[in-house]
Amino acid sequence: MLEAMRFLIVLFIAAMACCARGVEYQFDLDNVPEGSLPTNFVSLLGGEGSAPKWQVMDADVPSQFSGFGTNTTLLTPGKVLAQTSDDMTDEHFPMCIYQGDIYRDFKFSTQFKIVNGISEQMAGIVFRFQNISNYYYTRVSSGGKNLRFFKVVDGVRSNPIGGDLTLPLGEWHTLAVQCDGNHISIFLDGRPAMPMLGDNSFIEGKVGFWTKSDSLTYFCRAQISYTPRIPPAKAVLDTILAKQVKLLGLRFYQLDAGGTSSHIIASKDETEVGQPGTDDILAAVRDNKPYYGREHGAVDITLPLRDRNGEIIGAMRVKMKHYFGETQDSALTQAFDIRRAVEELCPTANDLGI
Repeated sequence: MLEAMRFLIVLFIAAMACCARGVEYQFDLDNVPEGSLPTNFVSLLGGEGSAPKWQVMDADVPSQFSGFGTNTTLLTPGKVLAQTSDDMTDEHFPMCIYQGDIYRDFKFSTQFKIVNGISEQMAGIVFRFQNISNYYYTRVSSGGKNLRFFKVVDGVRSNPIGGDLTLPLGEWHTLAVQCDGNHISIFLDGRPAMPMLGDNSFIEGKVGFWTKSDSLTYFCRAQISYTPRIPPAKAVLDTILAKQVKLLGLRFYQLDAGGTSSHIIASKDETEVGQPGTDDILAAVRDNKPYYGREHGAVDITLPLRDRNGEIIGAMRVKMKHYFGETQDSALTQAFDIRRAVEELCPTANDLGI
């Protein structure tokens, strides 16, 4: 039964990925005041030197009908994101990171123009960003005439991967990265910029923009198409519901710090996710035993959830229709069977996303 249930989870995640592929978000700058950061972005510095200064500026940007890589690109008034500090420190890496979501499988692209720079003339994008010491990035250099991919792990930058190219100042181009599992593909103006890479350092993370030293670079019309992440608790819950189609309700609860409260992390009714748990959730965990209730032709049973070592990692509440002649013991037996299936699928708290 365990292998069958795990197989169902795999099928569920695969189905969700197929359905959700192509969900798209555009990073719109049109309504951002000049001199400000876009909503949900934060300015960070990798390396050394003074704090970067990222801001939205008015500028001419490519029209929707333009090609790239020539001086005849059709332009229209618009807004760009730029890093405007002129710190020429060599190990100076300004980043502007989007805080609104974490992405696993995605394609992130941006139009960019390298405008100026004395020490460096670079433009790049950051992806699967964990923190200032752990992330991937790819960048192009007008002065160095190359495109490179790097990873930074525990603050240590890898050797570069990439090739040579010519990228004059003042031209608009598009840089993109696509991640599928541990496969990384990088594109310049819609064409592969290097062979597909494979790396397992980071499986998900944030995205953002990157420059070096005093590079003045404009970014605009960034967008990301992605497969939404499925929380582990939801995948487990939907797998159980697929086998137990007559359940009236099923919820998983996580204990908050200190164990003095709880909240719903997955529910048959998705609008309940995030709501606080009731006192019987804490009582079931505290007393390490089930709590049984009946109302309006249904039974509610609250049970603690344990990991493979017997440690309590959360709680579940199952709601079932009450049948004529059904006893409390028979209802509890059914609830125990459901809990056993959950605990087989979630031998650790991490498997439930806790």
